[in-house]
Amino acid sequence: MTTTSRAGTPLSTSGTPGVDARAGRVARAPRQRRPKIKYNRREAMAGYLFITPWLIGFLVFTLGSMIYSLVISFSNYNLATNTSTPAGFSNYAGLLQDPKVMLSLGNTLFYAVMAVPLEIVVALGLAMLLARIGRGAGVFRTLYYLPKMTPSVATASVFLLLLNGNTGAINRGLALIGIDGPQWLNDPSWVKPSIVLMTLWGVSGTMVIFLAALKNVPRDLYEVASIDGAGKVRQFFAITVPMISGAIFFNVIVLTIAAFQVFDQAYLLFWRDQTNASPEASLFYAVYLFQQAFRQFNFGFASAMAWLLFVIILVITAVQVRFGNRFVYYESDH
Repeated sequence: MTTTSRAGTPLSTSGTPGVDARAGRVARAPRQRRPKIKYNRREAMAGYLFITPWLIGFLVFTLGSMIYSLVISFSNYNLATNTSTPAGFSNYAGLLQDPKVMLSLGNTLFYAVMAVPLEIVVALGLAMLLARIGRGAGVFRTLYYLPKMTPSVATASVFLLLLNGNTGAINRGLALIGIDGPQWLNDPSWVKPSIVLMTLWGVSGTMVIFLAALKNVPRDLYEVASIDGAGKVRQFFAITVPMISGAIFFNVIVLTIAAFQVFDQAYLLFWRDQTNASPEASLFYAVYLFQQAFRQFNFGFASAMAWLLFVIILVITAVQVRFGNRFVYYESDH
């Protein structure tokens, strides 16, 4: 049974749009108009003015530099005369012929596989410790973040003393428990672990992201899990990890990109002093790129190296995004 409203729209007995038996079709309610958002030209212009410095910087120093490097990667560029001659794809062909390119790329990949998981584990552990602190939490957060603010040169100077194979503090500490410490800076097998240790010193930026994610995990989930008899380990893998999986996914991508561009740690520990021979295990891709550009002044070849690294990072990031989203929990999906 239907009734008719004043506007002539058939309604059911409950007052909602119903079926018109005589017309044999479903009657639709009148469409409501969406409120129009008033466009304020003055506020829009103010917004554009505020982002103009960033846009100029991006177009000139980022996008412009990328386009220019792509152009000179197909040429032999002479810095002294500021001239270039076309080289075609010879610079890119040289990437396959230079054994140090593959060596440095292999060292960088090995470092990334070692450093990224350790950075995630250490940063998450520190964040969980800070999340449990009640009184004085701000002081501890500041202290834990200070290493991130330390200049790379100062950090490298400290680690040169810590990692000294004969008089370093790390080997002295290992000797106290009966372990003969390695030659961190001379033994090729321990070169990359020494750089990883220096990298872990500045992991506090990742820690802050994890700390913010942990603060957003609902406490009632842990209360329900404890009532059901779940222990701390089970709660960590069943509640904490899924709820902060978005932050883990983000940090893995960012840290992977940073690992493939590692330069400061390796350069300051091994390549700053050119009077001594540095082990080949410390030759990372960014270090070799720097040598080609600013010591050999082979800017065309260095630009080709830079674009190869860009493509490698792009492919790895695409693979991570493609397969990593399967393991990320989004509340909007449930």
